[in-house]
Amino acid sequence: MVRMRSDWRGLARGRAHPRSRWRRLWDWLLTFAILGLLILLAARLDRTETLNLAGRATVNDGDSITLGTERIRLRGIDAPEFDQTCREDGGIYPCGRRARDALVARIGGRPVSCAGWERDKYDRLLATCTAGGSDLNRSQVEAGWAVAYGDYGAEQDAARRKGAGLWAGSFDRPRDWRDMHGGMAESEHAAPGKILNWLRQMFRFS
Repeated sequence: MVRMRSDWRGLARGRAHPRSRWRRLWDWLLTFAILGLLILLAARLDRTETLNLAGRATVNDGDSITLGTERIRLRGIDAPEFDQTCREDGGIYPCGRRARDALVARIGGRPVSCAGWERDKYDRLLATCTAGGSDLNRSQVEAGWAVAYGDYGAEQDAARRKGAGLWAGSFDRPRDWRDMHGGMAESEHAAPGKILNWLRQMFRFS
């Protein structure tokens, strides 16, 4: 009887070890699941908090401005980088500077209002901006000085048919130009991202 009881205890101890390993694995999985839910919740809460800004704008290039200390990227469009060149009538012209000049003229020294809730990997606010009641994002695409980048597809088609702005000649898409030049133009404005922005990029929250 004593031997049987001893064997049973040994068997119980032998089974306890794998059960504890599975328990530890389960605890880790549960911890990661809770962490993921907290990250998702934080991202969703952050998305609902729209940031509204207004003031005199400094125009950096055809799709980015600065309001006070806040750097803003016009959402849904992509304009040539400031140093980018394009081709027209067999020659080269500074289309990046033209795109910036077009945005400066569109603002016309008036106060700019912007609203957005997300940020890009350079910690710039992705926003829709207006000046004098005019949608700057839409206007840049309509005038042909920016291409659609997720939005404004119909406006781009109309600008292309009219041969407006960039469409009067040939050009590299701004994204392709950045790739060919090692992303130099974008990285000049880079800043350390916030933890939540990094997580949003890593997990590609939409």
